[in-house]
Amino acid sequence: MEKKNERIRIFAGSSSRDFVEKMCSYLSIKAGESEVFQFSEGNTYVKIGENVRNKDVYIVQTVGLNANDSFMELLFWIDSFKRSSARSVTVIMPFFSYAKADKKDEPRVSIRARVCADCIEAAGADRVITIDLHSPQIQGFFKKPVDNLYAYPLLCEYIRTRAIGDLVVVSPDAGFARDARRYGSYLGVPVYTCEKTRTDHSEKASVNVLFGPLAARNALIVDDFTISGGTLIETANLMKKKGVEHVYAMVTHALLHEKAIAKLMESHIHKLIVTDTVANPHLLNNEKIEIISVAPLFAEAVNIIQNEGSLSSLFDSLPASVLKSSF
Repeated sequence: MEKKNERIRIFAGSSSRDFVEKMCSYLSIKAGESEVFQFSEGNTYVKIGENVRNKDVYIVQTVGLNANDSFMELLFWIDSFKRSSARSVTVIMPFFSYAKADKKDEPRVSIRARVCADCIEAAGADRVITIDLHSPQIQGFFKKPVDNLYAYPLLCEYIRTRAIGDLVVVSPDAGFARDARRYGSYLGVPVYTCEKTRTDHSEKASVNVLFGPLAARNALIVDDFTISGGTLIETANLMKKKGVEHVYAMVTHALLHEKAIAKLMESHIHKLIVTDTVANPHLLNNEKIEIISVAPLFAEAVNIIQNEGSLSSLFDSLPASVLKSSF
């Protein structure tokens, strides 16, 4: 009889190849064979390179830096596995870019996250696993199970290895305040909230008010993602005005481009800690940026699912093997 772990096949979309290699290394299995090709006019071709009949397939594809192409490729992968008689198809999206569009907050706009959810299910996905969704309610856009993992235990454990004293956690806005409290509770430090305003879609934000007096040498700004770095930099400026000596920033998803990196280097941010949910070449070999891998966390989630366990165990405490493999 075939064992459950022998049914696992993990495949990489073009945006998550290194991520899958780390997952498979953790699980001591070989990555699935696959091929992706893009024709000159932009048409994407995908092909599975092995038999997946009656296999539990996990397709890993982050939807980030090249969101439209990555998302369409993901749909083609799901369809190809279903047509190849896979036993189940689980989508692992380390980052879901369209999660930012989770509501109709202006007239005549699309709720793009809902459209994407419908497409993923229509293509045939049986389950979705992601981490730090911009809005938890997006799980309700799907009829299939959605597992939203959390990066904060892993990130907080890394901060503990730095032994930073006299530390406070800072949320750049009220929207992330609840999540910031998780960081503060885990680290056992105070949490402060700023006020952020936006006037348009230019990715420029203004951070002005800090609620409550601040008296600490070190501040840790936390958020779920950054694209331009503007919110982090503006919050860091406010921290310096409040007398903070060293400002650290920590985000799960880093989509910083070259200009944003240049601004980061000139900012008051002493160190930016991010995860590898997005394969961003601009982050590499930068003295201000530390990259923590969440691939072992996803691999452990796959292991738990295959053994019919509860993923809530990953929210209580992380296995030592995950911590050892992540940083």
